Amino acid sequence: EIIRDELGNPTGLFNERAQSLIYSYIPENTEETDTKALELAMDACAREGITSFHDAGASRSDIALFQKFRAEDKMKTRLYVMVTGRDPELVYEWIRRGPLVDSADFLTIRSIKLNCDGALGSRGAWLLEPYTDRDGWYGMPTLSMDTVLSVSKAALKSGFQVCSHAIGDRANREILDRYETAFNENPAMATNHRFRIEHAQHVHPQDIPRFGKLNVIAAMQAIHLSSDRPWAIDRLGEKRIIEETYVWQDLMKSGAMIINGTDVPVEPISPVASFYASVSRKTLNGEPEGGYEPDQKMTREQALRSYTLDAAYGAFQENDLGSIEVGKTADFTIFSQDLMTVPEDQLLATKISKTIVNGKIVYEAP
Repeated sequence: EIIRDELGNPTGLFNERAQSLIYSYIPENTEETDTKALELAMDACAREGITSFHDAGASRSDIALFQKFRAEDKMKTRLYVMVTGRDPELVYEWIRRGPLVDSADFLTIRSIKLNCDGALGSRGAWLLEPYTDRDGWYGMPTLSMDTVLSVSKAALKSGFQVCSHAIGDRANREILDRYETAFNENPAMATNHRFRIEHAQHVHPQDIPRFGKLNVIAAMQAIHLSSDRPWAIDRLGEKRIIEETYVWQDLMKSGAMIINGTDVPVEPISPVASFYASVSRKTLNGEPEGGYEPDQKMTREQALRSYTLDAAYGAFQENDLGSIEVGKTADFTIFSQDLMTVPEDQLLATKISKTIVNGKIVYEAP
């Protein structure tokens, strides 16, 4: 959709796939700028206490750059890479080739990212019922559901995980339907698939138990509640906000696994901010008192696990990463205060003192 004003004139805002109309006019990155960007990104991860990063949608050139850094032993951050679904040729190249699993866990490519609907802010998230603040508008799929099904079937047979972006309740339902069909058609390969739905922000109550039943991981970003919830009620209305929006406890109680993240660069990279959102359900300004829909708050133990051991499980890496145990890799983040005991109103003051990856210090606070 090209957003126009009341006189019908284009405003310069291009919603979702309409942005493709201007992509060809944007100068392409060079190998030099991409190399610098990757170096800066890994430095930023280290400063924020991040030892592992799930890259949700890498292009052919991205993957080549990652492989170059890995060959030159320049990785400061472990990368779990999803091949972008925006390049079908690349997707099927990798499906034919099979996953790349690094025994040292620095560069693993065994996942495919599918972008299946838009965002709530742009009213692009695909809903079962119309938006409260736009009559007759349901949002939109940004990818054919036939494609979701065909990729899911092919990925399952070749050992690839599928991670589908879905924010709206209809998008979540449609993707769960396609995943279920793929699992039912190939049950032998569906015993440990670990397919994910990225965001899973708004899930109809009837579909909440399906995550646990199908063993589909809800890869959510608690920080979205802090930034979206004050205005999300305008898009969805109170009933949908309460029953199906950021329903972390409802999902976990039904048997689903939630893995946490930040969705950087959409949100701040800081895992401390997302941890705070997980346990407080407040904005980063500390509002409202008691948090939004407080019965859905995570406990601190749940939030910590969602960011560590369960997140490692979401990348098939729980035997090597995600907890401090003999035999696992020496990845540690040292904080300036104890996240598990510090008063809630002081959580956001937590600083990163030191980040250690594979036994090497990659960041130390001045």
